[in-house]
Amino acid sequence: MNYVFMTDSDSDLPYDLKVKYDIPVVNMPYALNGKEYFDDLGQTINSKDYFDAMRNGAVPITSALNETAYMEIFEPILKEHDLLFVAFSSKMSSTIHAIEATRKELLEKYPERRFELVDTLSISGPMTLLILKAHEMYRNGASIDEVATWLRENYDRANAFFMVDDLKYLKRGGRISPTAAAIGSMLDLKPIITETREGTLTAISKQRGRRKAISYMVEQALANLDDPKESVMIILNADCPQDAENLKKELLNKVPELEIRIDNVGPVIGAHCGPGTLAICFMGKHRPY
Repeated sequence: MNYVFMTDSDSDLPYDLKVKYDIPVVNMPYALNGKEYFDDLGQTINSKDYFDAMRNGAVPITSALNETAYMEIFEPILKEHDLLFVAFSSKMSSTIHAIEATRKELLEKYPERRFELVDTLSISGPMTLLILKAHEMYRNGASIDEVATWLRENYDRANAFFMVDDLKYLKRGGRISPTAAAIGSMLDLKPIITETREGTLTAISKQRGRRKAISYMVEQALANLDDPKESVMIILNADCPQDAENLKKELLNKVPELEIRIDNVGPVIGAHCGPGTLAICFMGKHRPY
């Protein structure tokens, strides 16, 4: 191909698929117990060890890359090739602004090149699903414009419904108030959260208890599923593998033709949702919220 397809690790792209399709990934930074790491899709830190550290009181801190870092990543590519960069939602981080500034500077330096930046308005599993379809187009010879157009026209068909187990992580990130977290924890409330058409996160329900929350997620996912054969459904879990297996069985009992894989929530996303998080991600109807 005459251009490079690239993304970042906030997609939670499974490492085996990154290797299988040779997809370049920018590893996003985070810190744990005072030590800085880069999210390399599970190669440095074991998922269970990471979430056990959070259960034991560790508070991971996420951060963004600056323009200098992006310049070091992108310039060697732009010297030789055009670039399509598939980015996570601009509504959840200011990271994309550093990419835009770097892009502007590089295109002034290499005016003969293309640097297409796509804001997927997605993150984690839904972003992975968009990447997999877009990269299939790329491998089959689609142009940079064809792939970018497909992503922009279909981003809101990448759905996710997920639940968190402990509200303190949403409180810590400022997504709910301390009062709401205290009352919700006392009542064992589990918020069901989805990615919106605008690229933000919103709670669509609060279910009492984990079992009811999982059943509600299944109900919502199946209601918004389009063609079960269109793509792989991804169940993400933050160190709750048995729940993930049970969820897979429940989905397959209802829709046997589904192809479902189970993967881990990455450390950057996991820092904000916490251990015990469970998500159903799939390509389906346009996002309902």
